Amino acid sequence: MILGIGTEAGVFLYAGLSGMTVLFAYNILSCLRKIIPHNSIAMGIEDLLFWIAASGYFFGRMYETTYGSIRWFFVLGVVCGAGTGGLLLRLAVKIWAKLKKDLEKYKKSG
Repeated sequence: MILGIGTEAGVFLYAGLSGMTVLFAYNILSCLRKIIPHNSIAMGIEDLLFWIAASGYFFGRMYETTYGSIRWFFVLGVVCGAGTGGLLLRLAVKIWAKLKKDLEKYKKSG
């Protein structure tokens, strides 16, 4: 089935959101690992289960938006979305660190 350019743009943006969703979910898993220490075998099993679930999630999104056919703009959208999400996370961490530093400075002076 041939999709129009407008539909392809919408699918690309939807794929980007899917990439961000999986990236944020993996970051939550990473934070849980910092809170609850794991050995390497448990981490490997968690990663395997996570990526199996992520594969199912991506397959479902791809099946829903492109009617089951693999479209490279969907794959590119996922990669671009994950990259954008990574940049947003880094920016949020920098803002949080600066805000925390400023609040600590304010607390000491006040």
